[in-house]
Amino acid sequence: MDDTLPPLTVTAPRIAPDLARRIRVVGLDVDGVLTDGGVYIGATRSAVEPATPFELKRYDIQDGLGIQLLRKAGIQLVIITGRVSDSVAIRAKELGITAVVQDPHARKLPALRRVLADMGCSLDECAFVGDDLPDLAVLRAVGLPVAVGNAVAEVRRTAVLQLAARGGFGAVREFAEALLSARGEWIDLVEAYVAERSHDVADPAETPS
Repeated sequence: MDDTLPPLTVTAPRIAPDLARRIRVVGLDVDGVLTDGGVYIGATRSAVEPATPFELKRYDIQDGLGIQLLRKAGIQLVIITGRVSDSVAIRAKELGITAVVQDPHARKLPALRRVLADMGCSLDECAFVGDDLPDLAVLRAVGLPVAVGNAVAEVRRTAVLQLAARGGFGAVREFAEALLSARGEWIDLVEAYVAERSHDVADPAETPS
């Protein structure tokens, strides 16, 4: 049996290769980018304790694999959100993202500047994927501003790259493929991912999608 994969056909890169190769950090909003923007809010109740509120969000598994491939390419990830949620911390840990800022006042640009300074990177070396007005200050400052398919008009006008997929439905995966394809790395990373899963020994350093 021939296990050789047929040649992969990928979407033509929509990012200039020189710009794509300059990107060292990818920043991600959460609500409306990593999720569909919906939030489920509830509370647990018992006879002896007060109600404990909780929040649920929906994440896209294909986005998670796209993030994993970005990390394999040596690109650093940062999550910056204007809503505080345990869900974000849990998902970031799953994906191996340690740079996470949850600021209820949505002061995203100062937060990103601090994170980039710690990483030794500049705004010009950063891409950011956003969808709504709290993301505008960041998108106007970074080297590669990206809008998801459900982004508001102000964000779409600012973005260099406009994605077709909506937040929470593969937008981050679409961006990962576009960026890595423009860098000439997508096919090799996919083949390496498949090869790693063609034998029985697991890589303990791998993160789930």
